[in-house]
Amino acid sequence: MLIAFHKPFGFLSQFTLPAGSRWNTLAAFGFPPSVYPIGRLDADSEGLLLLSDEPSLNQRLLHPRQGHPREYWVQVEGVPTEAALKALSVSMVIQSQKRRAGHARLLTPQPQIAPRDPPIRFRKHIPDCWIALELTEGKNRQVRRMTAAAGHPTLRLIRVRLGGLLLGNLAPGQWKRLSPAERAALLDY
Repeated sequence: MLIAFHKPFGFLSQFTLPAGSRWNTLAAFGFPPSVYPIGRLDADSEGLLLLSDEPSLNQRLLHPRQGHPREYWVQVEGVPTEAALKALSVSMVIQSQKRRAGHARLLTPQPQIAPRDPPIRFRKHIPDCWIALELTEGKNRQVRRMTAAAGHPTLRLIRVRLGGLLLGNLAPGQWKRLSPAERAALLDY
């Protein structure tokens, strides 16, 4: 079984709550009892999260040597120049670890995304914009560290694609079992 879930802000990618955590868990969404998350999204990140009862999928989809792309839409502070977007598209060293090259682009036109609760911080004199960032590895807080290193801190982060599987119209908190065609789009990408 393979499930696509639109993880909302404020939820951990796990079923049990660590002691003292201020976040919520996936237990609130009524998943079948045999599934577990494939990969993770931080509690302050949103978007496409997969759950499955098939242990082999974790390695197949997430190990960097598989080269399985993930696309994030990232609301950043400021408007990145071409040079900043290029910096996000090449290998970077962050916290003494080399990160694989990705691909960054300004989203044109800017997407209309429903506001988040709680809302992102707003600065009257500093613009923000949305960029797309495609990566083939997913280290802890990698996107946030990359955008900060490029001079454009992340305000909001949404994973919109894994392989050929799109988040699409799945609303925050909703989940669905993947059809054979959706499964193929994900695995055969």
